[in-house]
Amino acid sequence: MDITKEYARKLDKEDTLKKYRTEFYIPSGTVYMDGNSLGLLSKRAESAVLSLLDSWKNSGIDGWMKGQHPWYYFAERLGGMCSPLIGAMDEEVIITGSTTSNLHQLIASFYKPHGSRTKILVDELNFPSDLYAVSSQLALHGYDPSEHMKIVRSQDGMLLEEVDIIQAMTEDVSLIVLPSVLYRSGQILNMKLLTEEAHKRDILIGFDLCHSIGAIPHAMDEWEVDFAFWCTYKHLNGGPGSVGGLYVNRKHFGVGPGLAGWFGSDKDKQFDLDIKMTPATQVGSYQIGTPHILSAAPLYGSLQIFQETGIARIRDKSWKLTEYMRCLIDELLSEYAFQNVSPLEQERRGGHLFLIHEEAARICKALKEKGVVPDFRSPNGIRLAPVALYNTFEEVWETVQFLKEIMEKEEYLKFENKREVIA
Repeated sequence: MDITKEYARKLDKEDTLKKYRTEFYIPSGTVYMDGNSLGLLSKRAESAVLSLLDSWKNSGIDGWMKGQHPWYYFAERLGGMCSPLIGAMDEEVIITGSTTSNLHQLIASFYKPHGSRTKILVDELNFPSDLYAVSSQLALHGYDPSEHMKIVRSQDGMLLEEVDIIQAMTEDVSLIVLPSVLYRSGQILNMKLLTEEAHKRDILIGFDLCHSIGAIPHAMDEWEVDFAFWCTYKHLNGGPGSVGGLYVNRKHFGVGPGLAGWFGSDKDKQFDLDIKMTPATQVGSYQIGTPHILSAAPLYGSLQIFQETGIARIRDKSWKLTEYMRCLIDELLSEYAFQNVSPLEQERRGGHLFLIHEEAARICKALKEKGVVPDFRSPNGIRLAPVALYNTFEEVWETVQFLKEIMEKEEYLKFENKREVIA
């Protein structure tokens, strides 16, 4: 493999998405490799926030129904913009809540324990917040989470085997909640296969798309996934704490929301304020409270970019970036005890690489001193996410060169091998 900077620059010249880099605010003097934790601000996202602020400033309460972006229908409008990214129909997607609040809503709506089917199947490598939500929902139903949360174990602590998950789909399982992409290793689970196997056993299944939406294509409808939920501040670049999203397959429309609230009402009857709720007939029924308009505003600008590029082009470049980085790491860092645990196969690897090293916390601090922004995961992991919309192949080359220099000169030794408050 060509490991020269000139080759990296050649790849950048051939990049069909390179024009979008100028649309993002990249912190001065940095190589930003943490887009799978928090995506960068785009000029379009900034413009969308200012536009929504302007509607509040000039229209007051009339902003709910007037202006370029009437607030009353804003969640549905964003859902329609998001639906192509997950392979769903517009009426199946809504932008609302947060990752965990949406998971609570979906479990409350679709977890129907009966007879011996009382358990919720999860995995030990999922983001802990999902497991907290599952545990608390089981407790609310009167079940001991230690007995009724069925956990699939990893064979190596980094990856999951679909066969192990399928074997755990026994007759005592009522619901399954899994990640689409593992937040540490970046492994993509075979959602199509897992959904097929769950449905063969009459089990509903849903996926956490936080680390896959905006990075890889999905086909929720084609795969007949029952539900999904996600955040919008990673690959979707919606901003810190931006509003989450959820998907419910249309075959479940009519299943009432487990957690009811006034914004889940039929839009034509919502302001009648009847004591008895009339839920919306589509995915909007799973909203709870008033939409967070200003927190959702950046997403409108960000999703415009995804509409232009299409997720297929983003995935193509994302794969090339992580594969180029993987090859450079193998070529240049082989003597420094880095272990790359991300899958090698394209169909199994998402938008980031996960490196293990006993000095990971120190190495991350040394990278930041050089202007590279990585992501540390306790106790010994380094996540690096070259994002298709704003990272370059030359930045990938520079990042690996910096890693080599840090290890050659032992520059990491001046730092404490301990994570910061925010990893």
